[in-house]
Amino acid sequence: MSNKTKTVLFDNNPGRNAQTYGIARELGSDPDLIHEPSVGVIGTKGDSQCYLGVQRKVEAIHDELRANLGRDAGKMSMRLVQPEYTVATSDGMRNGTREMRYSLIGREVTNDTVCEHLSASGLEGTIAVVACDKPPVGTLAALLEHNRPGIIMSDGPIRPGRDSKTEQAIDIVSAFQVAGSSDADFKKRVAKEACPGYGSCGGMFTYNTMQTFIGVVGMQPLHMVAPPSDDPRRLNEFPKELVAYLKGMIDRNDTPRDIVSRDAIRNAVIVAMAVGGSTNALLHAPEIARAAGFTNFATDVMSPEEFNHLSQHVVPVLTDARPYGTYSMVDIDEKGGVQVIVKALLDAGLLYGDTLTCTGETLAEQVQRLNTSEPDGTVVYPVSKPYKETGGLRLLGGNLSPEFSAVLKLAGVEGGLEDNRFVGRARIFNGEQALLDALETAPDDFQNHDMVIVRYEGPSGAPGMPEMLDSTSRITTLCREKNMVVALMTDGRFSGGSVGLVIGHVGPEAALGGPIALLHDGDEIVVDLNNSEINCTQLRDSAITAERTAQWDNEVSDNGGTHPLCGEVDTRLLNRMRHSAVSAVLGAGMHPDRNLYVPQPREAVRTGFVPGNKHREGSQKAF
Repeated sequence: MSNKTKTVLFDNNPGRNAQTYGIARELGSDPDLIHEPSVGVIGTKGDSQCYLGVQRKVEAIHDELRANLGRDAGKMSMRLVQPEYTVATSDGMRNGTREMRYSLIGREVTNDTVCEHLSASGLEGTIAVVACDKPPVGTLAALLEHNRPGIIMSDGPIRPGRDSKTEQAIDIVSAFQVAGSSDADFKKRVAKEACPGYGSCGGMFTYNTMQTFIGVVGMQPLHMVAPPSDDPRRLNEFPKELVAYLKGMIDRNDTPRDIVSRDAIRNAVIVAMAVGGSTNALLHAPEIARAAGFTNFATDVMSPEEFNHLSQHVVPVLTDARPYGTYSMVDIDEKGGVQVIVKALLDAGLLYGDTLTCTGETLAEQVQRLNTSEPDGTVVYPVSKPYKETGGLRLLGGNLSPEFSAVLKLAGVEGGLEDNRFVGRARIFNGEQALLDALETAPDDFQNHDMVIVRYEGPSGAPGMPEMLDSTSRITTLCREKNMVVALMTDGRFSGGSVGLVIGHVGPEAALGGPIALLHDGDEIVVDLNNSEINCTQLRDSAITAERTAQWDNEVSDNGGTHPLCGEVDTRLLNRMRHSAVSAVLGAGMHPDRNLYVPQPREAVRTGFVPGNKHREGSQKAF
């Protein structure tokens, strides 16, 4: 539901009430409250270390909720609902396999599952414990669509591993980056030591990018983002705080759409730049905005031009964090948490301080109450002396990205740009597996200034838009060993752990006949960050473009309407993604009528663009 109307699910029908009485007895809650609005806790599970700590937090919060329900003064007069869980896959264990197609789909499945639970159970208050990086976004989207009081807590990051020989801190990205080594014992040692304990990926990869995003957007208390999954506070202190915050939201009738405003989303995007965050933030932000009521991210929240202006000229990178730096989220927690980063940006006038949060405070008030410290200058840097002068992400247009969807994680670029330009030769791979095979069997065939093109891996084409941590990590290692630059461009996406000159989300994707489908081996590809464009020189010739387009159209026609290089569809979920996925620029989600979500032509958005002209009176300026 999109309004703020309270729901009461049960009445005096004995048929409907019989199981409700039974549930109350089994849960140890008051049977006299079964006709009151419902409250409960949800979590995520899956085949991964990311999810191992979730159930304990869910159970602790459930116990705290039960202790705070009743008709006595100060308690919530509400019905208790048993905990529920959604299911997701493991990005780390599935990277480089066809199962990775289900990763982004997991966000959509989580959205569907949580939506079904919230709506069918008529929940008036929800606390969600989230792990990995797709389920949290799907959970937040469902909370926004349901629009009754709800709050999120991160399960927490994993602690870094340590190489027993070198004593260096290592993590899952370290393990992927040694995949091309010929030393079997070395690879086994790193694999066994990279991920001790439990929790979600510990660097500033997609998980921590999006947990920071959810905190800044107001749906998670800031001090609960960074502590590791095994931090005792997550079981002993945070459950009591979360229940109190949820009670406050219910009493005030604060709903997720009150909190996730346009300004709040803009704040979260700016912080994603400042932490050198994952390119996946550019997929998840539009999906969160959609669920909050903003159909087109570029026109309703932040245009690509404004995004690039902020990233190039306004917002620096403030963290020395993995994968482009040294430290993990656990280190950021030890230096004061993500609230240190938020405070630094607020003090510099780069965020709106008056946005509402789930604690009942504004963002600025929450930061002040937490007695937030100043940046330490080693892990978190001040705005006046940042870790990197420009923001970590850049959006690209040009004749290979007419939707202005292509994204480069500039914070992770290790070389290859001369005067902010890269010129390379296209080397075509139709699917990631073809690239992985080449990297495994013939790594010496890759040459300096190759532009690897991986296509038919988009939302519809794969289907599922798999991320490519395996292949990008191998390319990174190859480039470091040979002191050369190999760039990569794809209509798929990357892990937050990817580094190098890698450009994803190119749209329209190859499966829909986008320009990336028309490239040939040896074409000249120019990445020009001065103009924020990626272009193919050959496709500037209209005759060449027309000839290649006609050839592609014939291949589709001969194959019954789908290009033969698209991935196989052998399950209902993949089929649903194939036929309902929207463009990456709109979040790459599954929508019943994707024609409603066709991206607006970029020229229309450019017209009249003036940086900083959309700020409300009384807000702290974002420029």
